[in-house]
Amino acid sequence: MSAAYDVVPFSELLHKPGVTAGRLDRVRALRLRRRDAGDLALMRVEQLDAEGAVVDFTSRMLAGLVRRLGSDAVRDVLPDALPWVTFLPDTDVDRFVSELVEVAQGAAALENLAPFATLLTQWRHTAEIHADPALLEMLTRGPEGDLGPVPVPDEPGGGE
Repeated sequence: MSAAYDVVPFSELLHKPGVTAGRLDRVRALRLRRRDAGDLALMRVEQLDAEGAVVDFTSRMLAGLVRRLGSDAVRDVLPDALPWVTFLPDTDVDRFVSELVEVAQGAAALENLAPFATLLTQWRHTAEIHADPALLEMLTRGPEGDLGPVPVPDEPGGGE
Protein backbone atom coordinates (compact mmCIF):
# COMPACT_ATOMS: atom_id res chain seq x y z
CA MET A 1 0.00 0.00 0.00
CA SER A 2 1.48 3.28 -1.07
CA ALA A 3 -0.97 5.93 0.08
CA ALA A 4 -3.17 6.49 3.10
CA TYR A 5 -6.30 6.89 1.02
CA ASP A 6 -7.69 7.70 -2.41
CA VAL A 7 -10.55 10.10 -2.99
CA VAL A 8 -13.35 8.89 -5.27
CA PRO A 9 -16.87 10.10 -5.95
CA PHE A 10 -19.52 8.15 -4.06
CA SER A 11 -21.23 7.49 -7.39
CA GLU A 12 -18.19 5.47 -8.50
CA LEU A 13 -18.84 3.00 -5.70
CA LEU A 14 -22.48 2.76 -6.76
CA HIS A 15 -21.73 2.27 -10.47
CA LYS A 16 -18.56 0.14 -10.22
CA PRO A 17 -18.51 -1.46 -6.77
CA GLY A 18 -16.02 -4.22 -7.61
CA VAL A 19 -13.51 -1.92 -9.29
CA THR A 20 -13.85 0.71 -6.57
CA ALA A 21 -13.44 -1.80 -3.73
CA GLY A 22 -10.47 -3.28 -5.60
CA ARG A 23 -8.60 -0.02 -5.05
CA LEU A 24 -8.26 -1.08 -1.42
CA ASP A 25 -5.46 -3.39 -2.60
CA ARG A 26 -3.33 -0.26 -3.10
CA VAL A 27 -4.47 2.08 -0.32
CA ARG A 28 -5.58 1.80 3.31
CA ALA A 29 -8.94 3.43 2.70
CA LEU A 30 -11.12 5.23 0.19
CA ARG A 31 -12.63 8.61 0.90
CA LEU A 32 -16.02 8.67 -0.79
CA ARG A 33 -16.92 12.25 -1.72
CA ARG A 34 -20.60 13.09 -1.55
CA ARG A 35 -22.12 16.27 -2.93
CA ASP A 36 -24.87 16.89 -0.41
CA ALA A 37 -23.50 15.22 2.72
CA GLY A 38 -20.32 14.51 4.60
CA ASP A 39 -17.73 12.24 3.04
CA LEU A 40 -17.62 8.55 3.94
CA ALA A 41 -14.67 6.19 4.35
CA LEU A 42 -14.41 2.67 3.02
CA MET A 43 -11.75 0.31 4.35
CA ARG A 44 -11.15 -3.36 4.90
CA VAL A 45 -12.18 -4.73 8.30
CA GLU A 46 -8.61 -5.93 8.86
CA GLN A 47 -7.37 -2.36 8.44
CA LEU A 48 -10.02 -1.03 10.80
CA ASP A 49 -9.11 -3.64 13.42
CA ALA A 50 -5.39 -2.92 13.02
CA GLU A 51 -5.91 0.81 13.48
CA GLY A 52 -8.09 0.15 16.52
CA ALA A 53 -5.37 -2.03 18.02
CA VAL A 54 -2.80 0.74 17.51
CA VAL A 55 -5.05 3.29 19.19
CA ASP A 56 -5.74 0.95 22.10
CA PHE A 57 -2.03 0.18 22.50
CA THR A 58 -1.08 3.86 22.30
CA SER A 59 -3.62 4.94 24.89
CA ARG A 60 -2.59 2.16 27.28
CA MET A 61 1.09 2.98 26.78
CA LEU A 62 0.42 6.66 27.40
CA ALA A 63 -1.41 5.85 30.62
CA GLY A 64 1.38 3.47 31.68
CA LEU A 65 4.04 6.09 31.05
CA VAL A 66 2.18 8.58 33.19
CA ARG A 67 1.74 6.02 36.00
CA ARG A 68 5.38 4.90 35.99
CA LEU A 69 7.28 8.02 34.99
CA GLY A 70 4.80 10.72 35.91
CA SER A 71 3.06 13.22 33.72
CA ASP A 72 6.31 15.15 33.25
CA ALA A 73 7.53 12.43 30.87
CA VAL A 74 4.54 12.99 28.59
CA ARG A 75 4.70 16.73 29.14
CA ASP A 76 8.33 16.80 27.96
CA VAL A 77 7.63 15.06 24.65
CA LEU A 78 4.25 16.61 23.96
CA PRO A 79 5.71 19.47 21.86
CA ASP A 80 7.24 16.86 19.53
CA ALA A 81 3.79 15.49 18.73
CA LEU A 82 1.80 18.71 19.06
CA PRO A 83 4.05 21.74 18.46
CA TRP A 84 1.22 24.17 19.22
CA VAL A 85 1.30 23.08 22.89
CA THR A 86 4.20 25.51 23.39
CA PHE A 87 1.66 28.37 23.41
CA LEU A 88 -0.27 26.95 26.37
CA PRO A 89 0.47 28.21 29.88
CA ASP A 90 2.07 25.64 32.19
CA THR A 91 -1.12 25.07 34.18
CA ASP A 92 -3.03 24.40 30.97
CA VAL A 93 -0.40 21.93 29.77
CA ASP A 94 -0.79 20.02 33.04
CA ARG A 95 -4.58 19.90 32.60
CA PHE A 96 -4.19 18.91 28.96
CA VAL A 97 -1.89 15.98 29.81
CA SER A 98 -4.31 14.76 32.46
CA GLU A 99 -7.31 15.03 30.12
CA LEU A 100 -5.33 13.49 27.28
CA VAL A 101 -4.62 10.31 29.24
CA GLU A 102 -8.17 9.99 30.58
CA VAL A 103 -9.89 10.63 27.26
CA ALA A 104 -7.48 8.41 25.31
CA GLN A 105 -8.23 5.50 27.62
CA GLY A 106 -11.97 6.11 27.56
CA ALA A 107 -12.10 6.54 23.79
CA ALA A 108 -10.13 3.34 23.24
CA ALA A 109 -12.39 1.43 25.64
CA LEU A 110 -15.46 2.63 23.76
CA GLU A 111 -13.81 2.15 20.36
CA ASN A 112 -14.88 5.70 19.56
CA LEU A 113 -12.15 8.21 18.72
CA ALA A 114 -14.50 11.19 18.44
CA PRO A 115 -13.98 12.35 22.05
CA PHE A 116 -10.21 12.16 21.60
CA ALA A 117 -10.33 14.15 18.36
CA THR A 118 -12.61 16.72 20.02
CA LEU A 119 -10.19 17.10 22.94
CA LEU A 120 -7.28 17.74 20.58
CA THR A 121 -9.30 20.29 18.61
CA GLN A 122 -10.41 22.11 21.77
CA TRP A 123 -6.90 22.37 23.16
CA ARG A 124 -5.52 23.43 19.78
CA HIS A 125 -8.05 26.27 19.70
CA THR A 126 -7.01 27.22 23.24
CA ALA A 127 -3.38 27.36 22.06
CA GLU A 128 -4.41 29.52 19.09
CA ILE A 129 -6.00 32.00 21.50
CA HIS A 130 -2.89 32.12 23.70
CA ALA A 131 -0.71 32.61 20.61
CA ASP A 132 -2.61 35.77 19.64
CA PRO A 133 -2.15 38.45 22.35
CA ALA A 134 -4.95 40.66 21.01
CA LEU A 135 -7.43 37.78 20.90
CA LEU A 136 -6.36 36.56 24.35
CA GLU A 137 -6.87 40.03 25.82
CA MET A 138 -10.26 40.41 24.17
CA LEU A 139 -11.50 37.01 25.41
CA THR A 140 -10.15 37.28 28.96
CA ARG A 141 -11.00 40.87 29.93
CA GLY A 142 -14.02 41.45 32.10
CA PRO A 143 -17.15 43.04 30.75
CA GLU A 144 -17.27 46.81 30.72
CA GLY A 145 -20.28 48.42 32.34
CA ASP A 146 -23.84 47.18 32.52
CA LEU A 147 -24.67 44.65 29.84
CA GLY A 148 -28.34 45.58 29.89
CA PRO A 149 -31.51 43.79 30.92
CA VAL A 150 -31.81 40.04 30.74
CA PRO A 151 -35.06 38.76 29.23
CA VAL A 152 -37.24 36.50 31.34
CA PRO A 153 -36.91 32.92 30.06
CA ASP A 154 -39.91 31.21 28.56
CA GLU A 155 -41.77 28.88 30.88
CA PRO A 156 -41.10 25.17 30.28
CA GLY A 157 -43.91 23.53 28.36
CA GLY A 158 -45.42 26.88 27.51
CA GLY A 159 -45.14 28.87 24.37
CA GLU A 160 -46.54 28.15 20.97
